[in-house]
Amino acid sequence: MHDFAYSTPQDLAEAVSSLRQPDAEILAGGTELLNWMRLGISAPAALVDIGRIENGFSAIELRGGSLFIGARATLSEIGDNPVVRESFRVLSEACLKAASPQVRNRATLGGNVLQKTRCAYFRAGAPLPWGCNKREPGSGCAARNGLNERHAILGWTDACVATHPSDPVVALACLDAEIELFGPNGSRRMLVTAFHLTQQEAVEGGGGAAGLENLLAPGELISAFHIPLRQGQRSAYVKVRERESFEYALVSAAAALDLDDGTIRSARIALGSVAQKPWRLPAAETALSGIRPSREAVLPPIRAALAEARALEHNAYKIEMAANAATRAVLIAGGAA
Repeated sequence: MHDFAYSTPQDLAEAVSSLRQPDAEILAGGTELLNWMRLGISAPAALVDIGRIENGFSAIELRGGSLFIGARATLSEIGDNPVVRESFRVLSEACLKAASPQVRNRATLGGNVLQKTRCAYFRAGAPLPWGCNKREPGSGCAARNGLNERHAILGWTDACVATHPSDPVVALACLDAEIELFGPNGSRRMLVTAFHLTQQEAVEGGGGAAGLENLLAPGELISAFHIPLRQGQRSAYVKVRERESFEYALVSAAAALDLDDGTIRSARIALGSVAQKPWRLPAAETALSGIRPSREAVLPPIRAALAEARALEHNAYKIEMAANAATRAVLIAGGAA
């Protein structure tokens, strides 16, 4: 264990000021950061504990035409919230299918969105006996030609084939949620779908194929999420995993539908555990408009939208699994399953 400084800011401005310390890290629920420190992924010189910040930092409430969720709200609080369960079912289900009850009671939504990949090559203890460009830039990607059955089928490069493991972020993506960031220059907002980067997007943005994972700037933290309220929206979350508890998804899918007398007026679909970000299917969303949900009508356009997927040696199954999971989510949301 390395020595580190510890501070407990009382508001967001003080937290941002504390982040100016060299090698400072935010501590929220601790369910992710403490693992990073144990494995040698992170060795912060200062921990900034945001657990005492109030002023709506853990609020879950309707504000005008949207749902406001403070970044420090826990997955259990969100999943069990009556408003979320009633009007944003997909988010409630995604939160309650994450991890275990004990972890959900501590894990915050902001921290969950910022968690790192579950790639076993990345999560090993230091020193690594193999190459991992995320841990040691330039050392290679052991998963690229190794055991990659859980890895990406979209947006990957030869330098990294990792996926993002969050459940809630997939639901947030299909709900057109915005993420609010607070830093030295104040607050800014962007769509959740724009916040994370695939490995290919990182290369195109100059951040390297394995290094840059999201658009959180130095000194910033996540302060809140804003989700538009759509009256009558129906939604569902499907998580395919090897066991029902405390397991990460092989593939997950979130769907939100606006229906008109049983016909899809508009659809929003996102996939999880297929890329280094939640993956929307805009072509399928457009194709589903005007149809009544049935497996025969829904599956073909979703399969077509996944034509760009590229399987690794051991994960071709994920392409068909993703298509079926997305179809299942649409059917459940549409009342046809």
